Amino acid sequence: MKTAFITGITGQDGAYLAKLLLEKGYKVHGLLARRSTNTLWRLEYLGIENEVELHDGDLTDVTSLIRIISKVKPTEVYNLGAQSFVGTSWEQPILTANVTGVGVLNVLEAIRLVDPSIRFYQASTSEMFGLIQEPMQSEKTPFYPRSPYGVAKLFGHWITVNYRESFNIHASSGILFNHESPLRGIEFVTRKVTDAVARIKLGKQKELRLGNIDAKRDWGFAGDYVEAMWLMLQQDIPDDYVVATGRTTTVRDMCKIAFDYVGLNYEDYVVIDPKFYRPAEVDVLLGNPEKTMKKLGWEPKTSLEELIHMMVNADLERVKAGR
Repeated sequence: MKTAFITGITGQDGAYLAKLLLEKGYKVHGLLARRSTNTLWRLEYLGIENEVELHDGDLTDVTSLIRIISKVKPTEVYNLGAQSFVGTSWEQPILTANVTGVGVLNVLEAIRLVDPSIRFYQASTSEMFGLIQEPMQSEKTPFYPRSPYGVAKLFGHWITVNYRESFNIHASSGILFNHESPLRGIEFVTRKVTDAVARIKLGKQKELRLGNIDAKRDWGFAGDYVEAMWLMLQQDIPDDYVVATGRTTTVRDMCKIAFDYVGLNYEDYVVIDPKFYRPAEVDVLLGNPEKTMKKLGWEPKTSLEELIHMMVNADLERVKAGR
């Protein structure tokens, strides 16, 4: 039986990955950074909260990581934990650097010290491309991050490459483009939209305030993307892979899909609010997943329309239930 240790297990990707690994017969352990609010709701939503073993620790505390990895003896470690909201990274840049950047180094150092044979996955991000240098971004596209979050993730990405090349650790990075689901945090634009659509449709909200709705993103379903993470660690040779759909859509068009689904016109409800503009905007992201499809045999199964409809349905149920 394989054993996996997932940081960020209580997040969107961590929950879907845990479910996938459990289905594949893994014993799954997760890092639990204590918070005053309930962070287990995603595991509960997927019905797996009693099937995973959680360990108190933090990405900024390397001793806790060494302790957990020594105890669990995982065959695979997936580092999904981060301060992952781009907007917050300007308000808390040092926290973001410590958790999202140095946190990766802490996990890698714990692996190097405890058992260098452990296979490691790092959650990199399309935000590292930032001010895009090519119309379609691949593994060879130069990086130009435009937020403290993107910069911190870039450190995590390159330190992963460094440990792979310096210490012969099986370390791979998935450069994931935007991926969403009903488990997405409410602060992220897709979930903010689908939650607002549900509330407006049910008469509990009157408008939706957004920033730059002409920004373009390559959106996929998180449940599809975690399979690519797993596939990377099953390869003989570690590498870096872009995971994306190869389709870019504006926030405006994504709003239209969501509002149309419940029979409403988005133009009647969306209000542009300058306070939601970023200090440095990333205007377009479009991933080229050719290498991932060819080498891993992976491809996205869920269209953007199917994804948004899934999220609207889930939020309609939540709002009706008073959550």
